Amino acid sequence: MHSQSLNRRRFVSTLLAAATATAAQQKRKPNVIFILADDLGWHDTTVTGSKFYRTPNIDKLASRGMRFTNAYAACPLCSPTRASILTGQWPARLGITSPAAHLPEVVLEQTIGEKAQPHHKALQANTKTRLRTEYFTLAEAFKEAGYATAHFGKWHLGREPYDPLHQGFDVDMPHAPVPGPAGGYLGPWSFWPNKGAAGEHIEDRMSTEASRFINDHKDKPFYMSYWAFSVHSPWQAKQALIDKYKPLVDPNNPQRNPMYAAMVESLDDGVGKLIDAIDQAGLRNDTIFVFFSDNGGVHWPLTKPGLMHPEFENIPATSNAPLKGGKATLYEGGTREPCIVVWPGQTRPGAVSHELVQSIDFYPTLLQMAGLKPHSDLTLDGIDIRPALKGGKLTRDTLYCHFPHYTPLTGNTPGTWVRKGDWKLIRFYCENDDQSDKLELYNLKNDLSETTNLAAREPARVKEMNALITAFLERTKAAVPRPNPNYRRPA
Repeated sequence: MHSQSLNRRRFVSTLLAAATATAAQQKRKPNVIFILADDLGWHDTTVTGSKFYRTPNIDKLASRGMRFTNAYAACPLCSPTRASILTGQWPARLGITSPAAHLPEVVLEQTIGEKAQPHHKALQANTKTRLRTEYFTLAEAFKEAGYATAHFGKWHLGREPYDPLHQGFDVDMPHAPVPGPAGGYLGPWSFWPNKGAAGEHIEDRMSTEASRFINDHKDKPFYMSYWAFSVHSPWQAKQALIDKYKPLVDPNNPQRNPMYAAMVESLDDGVGKLIDAIDQAGLRNDTIFVFFSDNGGVHWPLTKPGLMHPEFENIPATSNAPLKGGKATLYEGGTREPCIVVWPGQTRPGAVSHELVQSIDFYPTLLQMAGLKPHSDLTLDGIDIRPALKGGKLTRDTLYCHFPHYTPLTGNTPGTWVRKGDWKLIRFYCENDDQSDKLELYNLKNDLSETTNLAAREPARVKEMNALITAFLERTKAAVPRPNPNYRRPA
């Protein structure tokens, strides 16, 4: 009898062990929520150093996960960075190097212009205006793995048939090709069939819809892009929030625009609603969060009629100081971004990493975090940054950014930069008096504000890093600006 009882207990124990193993194997894959702000600068959150803006919910994400101090967008303008996230490829390779996807003209091949204004020394690139549907997007990869997929907010990679519903997403709201909230942030909205109530804020509506999606899909893994319209122009906000920030303005703080501060708070409120929806659904330990921005903050005076309330005209939306420049520039303020990744059970809460990461890295990393592998035939420029997320080092120490366009508002010249370790070289095409390339070299460890060009003092380093740029351009088959034959030097 004793032997039979022992055998029975062993049998039951074996069954329980098998059941436990099966349950572990069947454990749901993690949800992924990718929050992408529009035009949010490196210091535009409390946790990244702002003394004016209030972002308790973004700060909460940082307290739950890892914040990166050296995270870069692949481009200083929005559409190219968005394309890099969805494909894991550099904009130079994609041929999407400027945000033109809202235009009606379909351009699927990038070229260098044949003509230029006589005061431009270079012939700049003509960007593609659509993300081709032939790319196997991050959303399609998750959908193939059985995930429910949804896109909320700004897209700006092409109207139908290049919209989210044709690029791997089951749901798309508001399903509009607009580059920003046309007509403003407060309802009724002209770009959404559901116009919204008068005075309703677009982020309130978007986060409510996204929270409903979370609740409806809490029993199945999902991948969600919450790509906020905030804080892109036109600058508009709730009056109560504007009034809240007016008395907090410090004239000595370069971040001092109450309108923009109010917009940042509405963005943060939307983030908070998503966090609450996840927590209330019991999914906190099963959900990966990414918080990122598509390019740097707007740092120039806002004088164009209709973009900013007259009370706040001539005050830049924000300041990226101590970084130089901002949106639409090749300096640090244009591409260094706030970045937070929450990976429950893997990232140490409140951790900070100084490793070099870029928007191209999210594709391979998020799939691996979910236990998935990218298709072996894909071209991926990004790398798996899970070692950094676990507190370790990355083997890659070099990043690139190719932006072959003039931007009149910022005075940017077409160029490419490479960052290798602490050093950054920018090649500005045809910018010297003889239309040769101008080279600027900075040591970011000692000169974060890029104030001292060391190119003349470091000829060997310049030669080495310039060769890296050349190899990068060849590898990606990038469209490279060339001298404008009709350039006329100003008298």
